[in-house]
Amino acid sequence: MKILLAFIVLCTLAFSKEIKTLKWPNGISFISFLGQHSISKDIYFNLSKTDKELCSELKAGQKYTEAYNNGVLEDILIPISEDIQIHIYKTKQKYELEIVAIKYKEFTDVLAVKIATSPYNDIVHYTHNHALAKEFVRNFNKIFDFRRLHKNDELYIKYVQKVRFGNYYGVPDILAAGIKQGKHYKLIYKNPKDGRYYDKEGKSLSSVFFKVPLRYTRISSYFTYKRWHPILHKYRAHLGVDYAAPTGRAIKATADGIITFRGRKGGYGNTIEIKHKGGYKSLYAHQSRFKGGLKRGSRVRQGQLIGYVGTSGRSTGPHLHFGLYKNGRAVNPRRVITYAKDTLKGKTKKEFLKYSKNLKEQFIKVAKSGKLPKDIKNKELYSKVKIKTKENFDYTVKAI
Repeated sequence: MKILLAFIVLCTLAFSKEIKTLKWPNGISFISFLGQHSISKDIYFNLSKTDKELCSELKAGQKYTEAYNNGVLEDILIPISEDIQIHIYKTKQKYELEIVAIKYKEFTDVLAVKIATSPYNDIVHYTHNHALAKEFVRNFNKIFDFRRLHKNDELYIKYVQKVRFGNYYGVPDILAAGIKQGKHYKLIYKNPKDGRYYDKEGKSLSSVFFKVPLRYTRISSYFTYKRWHPILHKYRAHLGVDYAAPTGRAIKATADGIITFRGRKGGYGNTIEIKHKGGYKSLYAHQSRFKGGLKRGSRVRQGQLIGYVGTSGRSTGPHLHFGLYKNGRAVNPRRVITYAKDTLKGKTKKEFLKYSKNLKEQFIKVAKSGKLPKDIKNKELYSKVKIKTKENFDYTVKAI
């Protein structure tokens, strides 16, 4: 009888749990979202400045998850990036908020296949990874002339891929890529120091170069990506660089581009976002005011005045929060601005040439071995991951 009762209770609990996978609505701020769910706004106002800024990174269309138990909202998981997410959870008294890591597995693979139909179709055929195929075509369709490829030409990619809940997750990071036609190789490599692609001689293949957007007094906060704080026992992240400068100091466009956003953006306050070539986007937050005449769709040139330093939004003093993104992924602006060159020289070039030679040898070795690319559909290693909430319920979330 006791066993039967325990079974009934377990079944009741199982069916009382509900998972909703939703999309972040357009034009809704994080504060408004809390109000819609009858959650105290204090959980936002009590956050640190950098965590408030992270809440401004939410994008329309971003998938997030709500978990209910007996109709009561107990957990909300909202990804900010591929690595970190906002976790709102219910305690006995109230809701709490923390920034937590997104659980995923990661692998690196070298792909070497013979062309049968097209680069996109052949990558998908061998890996079932549409994101990898899309990223390859998007990055290299102007570097490699796909129209000149023939059947049995070889295609090479070395990449890093995240896996979550048994599926490919996020945008793959392509470290090197190339093609071989007959005995001729054309290979390009991502330089680990600046994240840009160069040819075998160390010549940059990027047409976009960035400049520091203002004269600043000091850097008050550096770029930090998913760093575990050993004392606070929580994840800290700051997806940009804070340049301290006097109120009213001129802010200039880091590169040529088109304004895609101009207005208030949560904790970022008065913000401008600019779309650049090569999949890049720049963000300029906490402005006191914008340069007149600029609006969404306006074209700007590198060095053109776009606004003025201020403390709008959640800010503790006058500064510019400057963010830089590549294909939606936050990158460290200082690395790109500091190291980007038309052609690598000196010690940097010597290190790069050694690195690129090693990658070419990897491609040749894999091509000769006939090794098939990884396909997670055939790997038990990449199983579903359970997310454990504060109330000790295990929810298996299919995809967020």
